[in-house]
Amino acid sequence: MNKAVVLLSGGLDSSTALGWALSEGYSVFTLNFDYGQKHSKELKCARDLAKFYKVPYQLVRFSLPWGGSALLEKKLRVPKLRSLKKIGSGEIPITYVPARNTLFLSFALSYAETLGAGAIIIGANAVDYSGYPDCRPQYMKAVQSVAQLGTKRGVEGKKIKILAPLIHLTKREIILLGTKLNVPYPLTWSCYSGGKKPCGACDSCLLRRKGFEESGRADPIY
Repeated sequence: MNKAVVLLSGGLDSSTALGWALSEGYSVFTLNFDYGQKHSKELKCARDLAKFYKVPYQLVRFSLPWGGSALLEKKLRVPKLRSLKKIGSGEIPITYVPARNTLFLSFALSYAETLGAGAIIIGANAVDYSGYPDCRPQYMKAVQSVAQLGTKRGVEGKKIKILAPLIHLTKREIILLGTKLNVPYPLTWSCYSGGKKPCGACDSCLLRRKGFEESGRADPIY
């Protein structure tokens, strides 16, 4: 069975990517990150998802002392109640964490080489998303080149595939796929704020709501 490292944040997209990886027959090893974000709600969700699926869970802790994002700095406010048109305008919001996916995928490449895994799976999406540059197809293509040129496995001809199975899907399509795969969405968290209930007003909450409304399903975390 082919091994794969799945980047698991505990959110809607990454949990669907995990469900997809298992449905494709991969032997999954999940990888999550505590990088100094303001709340740890998603970390608990990721652990719960890994436990639900009975797959290995690895947490990496590091810090970004220079900040640079509303997800890291207390003095920066997370935008609320922006219009979907504004969210999808291509403008990079203050919730963008500089080079976050590059950091995550670098750790994943190291982990994959150690495991002898032939794939890294990430739930990046470039349709209903907040405009982050490291979620686009051209970025994933560039990372694939890095994986090929910058790893022992790659230069020896044993490719580590960078797979982003959701990248061209709308949130509606992601939710329909996850529902078909029986992904436990009650265990997920998308809100940029912590707490017992989602704020319902940040970009991530609004995009999630759009997806569930368009799919004709109720969001089980409310």
